[in-house]
Parts: sequence; C-alpha cells; structure tokens
Amino acid sequence: MENVLITGGAGFIGSKLTLSLIEKGHKVTVLDNLSPQIHGEDVNLSPLYNSIKDKVNFIHGDVRNLSDWKKAIVNQHIVVHLAAETGTGESMYDIYNYTNTNVSATALMLDVLTNSKHKVKKILLASSRAVYGEGMYKCKEQGVVFPSCRKNKDLKVGVYDFMSQSSNSKLIPIPTNEESHILPTSVYAINKLNQEQLILLVAKNLNINTTVLRFQNVFGPGQSLSNPYTGILSIFSTIILNNNNIDVYEDGLQSRDFIYIDDVVEASYLALTDNDSGEVFNVGTGIQISVLDVAEKLKSLFNSDINIEISGKFRAGDIRHNFADISKIKNHLGFCPKVSFDEGLAKFVSWVKTQEIYDDKYLESIKKLEGKGLIK
Repeated sequence: MENVLITGGAGFIGSKLTLSLIEKGHKVTVLDNLSPQIHGEDVNLSPLYNSIKDKVNFIHGDVRNLSDWKKAIVNQHIVVHLAAETGTGESMYDIYNYTNTNVSATALMLDVLTNSKHKVKKILLASSRAVYGEGMYKCKEQGVVFPSCRKNKDLKVGVYDFMSQSSNSKLIPIPTNEESHILPTSVYAINKLNQEQLILLVAKNLNINTTVLRFQNVFGPGQSLSNPYTGILSIFSTIILNNNNIDVYEDGLQSRDFIYIDDVVEASYLALTDNDSGEVFNVGTGIQISVLDVAEKLKSLFNSDINIEISGKFRAGDIRHNFADISKIKNHLGFCPKVSFDEGLAKFVSWVKTQEIYDDKYLESIKKLEGKGLIK
C-alpha cells in the first residue's frame, strides 16, 4: 500500500483517480482549493467533493502556498500533480494567475522536495496535448512537417488549414507522437511545458521517479457543466439545455481526440506503477472527431431542435487539429482505451440529463474574450 498525494484531487479527473486508488488499497491525501469554478459557490453541494471527502485525508489548501505543501507532503510516497488552471482562451488574458498556479506552484513543490526530508519516490504530472501546438502533418513533397501557429490574415479569409509552401496543397494531419516538435500556441500550453521541464529536470537530480502524461480532451460524467472555459462537451451541453443555438467556430471541421474518463484513470494507474523514470506518454485514442460532429451528436442525443451555426469566427491560441499517436503507451504500459467516443458520449449525456440545468455563461465568457481582442 502506498501513500498517495493528489493535488486537485477533488476535481473531475482527480476525484475519479482518488476513488480508484482507494479501491486498490492505497491511502490518499488530497490537496485542493475547491475552486468555485469547478465546485460551485457551496462546496457541500459539489458531487465531486462529496464523492471523496470522507474517504481521504483532505487538506483544503492551495498549491501556491508553501505551508500547505509542507503539510501535504508528509509521509507521502507518490505525488500526482493534477492541480492547474486549465483552458486555452482564459489563459491568454489571465496570464499571471495561470503562470503562478501552474508553473510557480510546481516550482514550489520541487523546492519543498529539494529542501526538506520526505519519502516521495514518484511524481506523476498531468500535462496536456496542448504542448505540441499544431502537432504533426504530412506534406506530399516534404514528408512529415511541424507547422507553427496559423496566421490571422489567413483565418480572416477562411483559410483554416495549413497549406504546403512548395505545392500549395493542403497538409494532412497525422497522429502526433511524443517525439514531435513542441510548439505551444497559448499561455496554458507554455505553462504545461514549463511544468514538464521543471519536474523532469529537478526530480531526476533528487532521484525521484517521474512520469508525464499528456492528456488529450478528457470527458465523461462529473465534468463541470458550469465552467464556460473548459470542456467542449460540457459547454455545448449547457448551451443546448438552455435552448440556445451553438456557434461553431471556423468551418467546424477542426478536430480533437476525445478520451473517456475511465480510460484516463486506467492510464494514470498504469503510469503510477511503472518503474521507469523520465517517460512521457500521450493519453488519447488516436481518433479525430470534428467539432461539428460533436455538436451534431449532442443535438441528436438531447433530441434538441436548436440550430448549429457555423460562424467562421476564430480564437487566439486555438489549434486546427491534434490527435495522439498512442503506440508508445500501448507498447510500454499496455494501455489501450476501452470506451469509444460514441459509447462515452451516450454515458455522458445520460448523466447530464440527471443534473441541474446551469445558466449558460458561455456568451459572457465569449464577450470577455472579444473585448480583449482574442476572438476575431
């Protein structure tokens, strides 16, 4: 039995991983600030928090606080670092808060581990596919290429895909592997990359085993339905339940790799029990799903008559495509996702239908982004 500290352990991924580890016989400590953006104004009504609060050593604290880290780290064998500010759009104007929570807090953890006695022998970092930026593409003439961020002048005239500079043919997105170029296009992505770099460097010097998991788009029951900045499935579901039309950006054909929460928990556990150090793994399905397809599937499952409108708008920091090459995690850890997107989506929608209908705050968040020039 291991003592496991999970930062952000009351959140969507954290609470599910916490329950899984407890079931497997581990003793779990959770350090979480119970953010209202995730748990609502009254944490006693938070299903995520209530699912774990009586089963763990719960520390209501903050990863930006030195004393909370010192208290939380005592007698821990494993640290799962999930606590973070997430969301590409919000990160582009809430820069100090994102960097302080994601990067400075990680540095604080490593400072405590460097300068105090502890029993930590493993760190698992939840990173993101965002670090790749646009990821890997194939050019007919040049082979594999790694395009940087798209130009506003192209996006404004509806050119959303990357074009080959030599032949003017469209670049074809291919699964992005862990050896891909790292080209972050948002503050959030830079933050996650900085976290990876700090942990992989410092933990190695401390002889602490490390694993980095680059999550694709995680979804499933328990995902916040009130946070307008993260989780396209939750955002679209809340819009539909408020009987509002869905505004799909660009041409709707931009795609993501969606992975169900249960598969993420399994991948995380396999990574926790792996003895190799310094490994970085993609956690996804390797399957592209377009944003328009997501909207249409949700509309059908909710039996809604709202309209899906393709506006041609675009948002700073957004990428066109990114889906994972998961051959490394399959070969190294034996991980293979079990839940298809359609199966997971059906489970998610069934759960959403049992929940309170939250006010649609998405338009408010969009106005804020537009006011800062981040949506064109």
